[in-house]
Amino acid sequence: MNKSKKLLALGLIAALGFAACGSDDEASPATEAPAPDTEAPEATDPPAGDGGSICEVTDVGGVDDKGFNQIAFEGAQRAAADFGLSAEVLESASDADYATNIQSFIEKGCDLIVTVGFLLGDATAEAAGNNPDQQFAIIDFGYEEPIPNVLTLNFDTAQPSFLAGYLAAGMTSTGTVATYGGINIPPVTVFMDGFVNGVAHYNEVKGTEVIALGWDGSEGTFAGNFENLDDGKNIASSFADEGADIIFPVAGPVGLGSSAFATETGGIRIIGVDNDLYESNPADAAVYLTSVLKKIDEAVYAAADQVVVNGEGGGSYVGTLENDGVGLSSYHDQDGDVPQELKDEIEALKGEIIAGNISVTG
Repeated sequence: MNKSKKLLALGLIAALGFAACGSDDEASPATEAPAPDTEAPEATDPPAGDGGSICEVTDVGGVDDKGFNQIAFEGAQRAAADFGLSAEVLESASDADYATNIQSFIEKGCDLIVTVGFLLGDATAEAAGNNPDQQFAIIDFGYEEPIPNVLTLNFDTAQPSFLAGYLAAGMTSTGTVATYGGINIPPVTVFMDGFVNGVAHYNEVKGTEVIALGWDGSEGTFAGNFENLDDGKNIASSFADEGADIIFPVAGPVGLGSSAFATETGGIRIIGVDNDLYESNPADAAVYLTSVLKKIDEAVYAAADQVVVNGEGGGSYVGTLENDGVGLSSYHDQDGDVPQELKDEIEALKGEIIAGNISVTG
């Protein structure tokens, strides 16, 4: 990878948040979809807007992944509805589809091409360099040297993950919690860093010794993919055997396997990632203590407004607790189980992080 395609070496890496999702068997054709819902977007054709187009290229997860790619397209759909645009999506079955799908949208004349995820960084940079008049936005990737026609959309997911780790440490009844990832890459491990540091902060404040399994800051537990639900079940089962009663998967649909395991066995709480999984995965809603939110839909919506409506390309955005680009979801069904004192501590901790008084990176 040449210098212009490297991840930012310092602060931006900490701001990257990523939980890639499951794959489909083959790349899907471009589709226009209806307004966002908690269910997966349907591949149907609404009336196309006449004010331009926003076109999404997914990573190897489908647009119906209940998380990463789906949230991005929901933002595109809402922008289409509000601004009189059309919203389209091409799904990638493998990394070989990235450049092809991007090129298809270039040839179609899309006003803004949104590429979803760290894995599309190189393909997006190459396409942008070869097509300087085409506007792009990329989620979860930053370039050491900004590219004039690429708007980067990143999220400091270590911040809400730190809150989730503190919450998990305060809620465990076994004294053991756990996290794991899909693949060992920085946009995944940044969540895990925040989580284990939040557990450590709880221990420091309370004088406890809650154990965090699955990540030690350099090595840990990874499924090796973002698609296989059975891997998520097996990993959750192993953690449960080691005494963990709260698990934070950062692994897209693999994590849904852990949620299914928690539903089937009982006694395990899950912390969701990216989306509010209580809402988007109702089959396992009862197991979710909270979800670490990465508000990709809001960022994509703002990108459409900036680039397509106002004609201002390039630049960068980082979602934080302060600007509400990241956060924790409601406790939903488990709200009554969370002590008010712990809820108050979480809110106070959020304020301390925003003020810069607490480092979430350890």
